[in-house]
Amino acid sequence: MLLQLSALLLWLLLPTLTCCNESNARSALFKSNSETVYDAARIARTLVDNSKLSIGNMATIFPDDGSELSSYPFSMQEYYASCHSNGSLTLIFLPISRHSKNIIHGRPHAASISVTATVPAASRPRVSLLGNVTVFTETSKVPDLATIKECYLAKHPDARWWLPDDEDAAHLAYWARFDPHAVYFVGGFGGLHYIGYIPLEVYQEAKADVGLLDDSYTPFREQVQQ
Repeated sequence: MLLQLSALLLWLLLPTLTCCNESNARSALFKSNSETVYDAARIARTLVDNSKLSIGNMATIFPDDGSELSSYPFSMQEYYASCHSNGSLTLIFLPISRHSKNIIHGRPHAASISVTATVPAASRPRVSLLGNVTVFTETSKVPDLATIKECYLAKHPDARWWLPDDEDAAHLAYWARFDPHAVYFVGGFGGLHYIGYIPLEVYQEAKADVGLLDDSYTPFREQVQQ
């Protein structure tokens, strides 16, 4: 009789034990497949380098000049082109723009540029690059000018109307380079994806993967969760 009761009890508990074991196994699988900082760096470089639009959200700070908006943040979309192997970005610096005014009067000439996945969502990756802007007021001092120009126009053909050193351009413009000093990454939800800073050297050495984040891409960790 005791043996029969034990067998019945085991039979009743089996679904619970199976559920718990499956839950533990799934948790272990999530943990073992969580994004590493190196995964995050590769995804971040893919977001920035292979963006279809190459338009990021730039943030700057109004100069501390006693004006009404002094020290307030300012954020707006900005063209960029990833033309450097180390992750630095090419910009066209227009002195007339609000961002340019904030940058040139700031010490250092600081800005941040954030880029999101093609379809922004809480579960999708995004990255914020925080760094410094170098403005080349003399075109002759722009390193690899021909390559930089070709790279930028490949991303933004409409920019031909406001290129630096063009007497017929709509506005005065200079070439500029944005050099990231810090990289903050949010891969999605924290249980599966990397959230935090990526060491600069890891970001600079990472390589973009063209097919990693296209519109049909579903991260393996999300497939497991389903």
